[in-house]
Amino acid sequence: MNRPDTGELLRRLPQIDRLLQREDVCTLCARHSRALVLSECRSLFDSLRARALNGEVDAAELEEDRIVLALDARLEHRIQPYYRRVVNATGVVLHTGLGRAPLPPGVADVLVETLRHPVRVEVDLESGERGGRDEGAAKLLKELTGAEDATVVNNNAGATLLLISALAEGKEVLVSHGELVEIGGSFRVPDIMEQGGAQLCAVGTTNRTRAADYDEACHAKSAMILKVHTSNYRVVGFTEETTIEELCEIGRKHGVPVVHDMGSGCMVDLAARGMTGESYVRESISHGCGLVCFSGDKLLGGPQAGIIVGSTELVERCRKHPLYRALRPGRMTYIALEETLRIYLRGEEEAIARIPALQRVLATTEQLETRLARLVESIIAIPGASATALSHDGYAGSGSLPGRPIESRAAQLTLSGWTAEDLARRLRTGDPAVLPTIHADSVIIDVRTISDDEVELIAARIAEIASGA
Repeated sequence: MNRPDTGELLRRLPQIDRLLQREDVCTLCARHSRALVLSECRSLFDSLRARALNGEVDAAELEEDRIVLALDARLEHRIQPYYRRVVNATGVVLHTGLGRAPLPPGVADVLVETLRHPVRVEVDLESGERGGRDEGAAKLLKELTGAEDATVVNNNAGATLLLISALAEGKEVLVSHGELVEIGGSFRVPDIMEQGGAQLCAVGTTNRTRAADYDEACHAKSAMILKVHTSNYRVVGFTEETTIEELCEIGRKHGVPVVHDMGSGCMVDLAARGMTGESYVRESISHGCGLVCFSGDKLLGGPQAGIIVGSTELVERCRKHPLYRALRPGRMTYIALEETLRIYLRGEEEAIARIPALQRVLATTEQLETRLARLVESIIAIPGASATALSHDGYAGSGSLPGRPIESRAAQLTLSGWTAEDLARRLRTGDPAVLPTIHADSVIIDVRTISDDEVELIAARIAEIASGA
């Protein structure tokens, strides 16, 4: 048969008004609203016309039943939330693209329930007068870190900008050459200095900065000594780094506050558990840092926030700076942060047991192998699917434990008739979305970053793809 010409194809498109009267389309209108169905229908017809003009449409696609099916699929895609659950199978615990630390289940429950009602944020319930927005979080942070005072802003980049603006505008900030870092989103320490109105004084060299370098650089215009956690790389080999304890001694000698930008901000002593590379917040405060700033959504395991702890005088100077109001967080952050900090009050073991980020970073090889065995067993039961257990390098991610792989375990997945790229895409775009990695033409599912109850979810998604659903 001869292929219909373009004009004939276009004439086969049904009238939208008549299409909207079909019973199945009326059902779509009841589910999504008539306005949304009409909008998506017009968009679909525009697409079909454009493809017809390019010779990319056959007559079968223009049948009403096919059009209704396409319309239904487009509507389902349109209403799918952009910000939705993803199963993290990458092996990167604090994946920036996946919102970093997932909240502990109990914290999430409290957050949802509290947000149903008005929330105390800036009211002193005793007097009925206006109170301090950060008082609740500050009280817990002081108790947990040993600091005199604390405050909270929207993220750690904001915290760094605020404290430089409040303490060092028009003056010098001493930073090691090896700590002039750039982190995600092109956030550069020299740029943040410039934005804060401070003058950068780089000391030492990239690989070796001694205490004497800071001592010699301090003078009357020095406003602070800043130590920055090199969150996304390590300098190895012929190196030397000045410790926080040494810096605080120099700061006291010259009357210059030492500020430690910790980045991740771990509240659990990971070094005592064999994982070096992260500073311990309480330790920096005990050595005499004037201020310490860190993130709320990394190894702390809470919501996105920039936390500043330290001396009463310096924290108060940050609070009184005009930037503070622009950077302060809202009620959701305060609720989630408070509930997360209350977990730490019950001790480190309680925190490790209840905070997902810590659970996954500190999961043992035995725990991973048990989870992996369940996953492999579930996959090989699916027709056409195969899975092989293998060792794999996981990472803390988001600048935590920089450059240090964490021994992990993973399933190497293949599915008959599917390339690794196509299979990974189908996993990512389904419900729930599963985010794996690809290596050597295979899909890799790392079990360090999934929970036990996600094993069956992943297997069900693979079975769905294998069945052609």
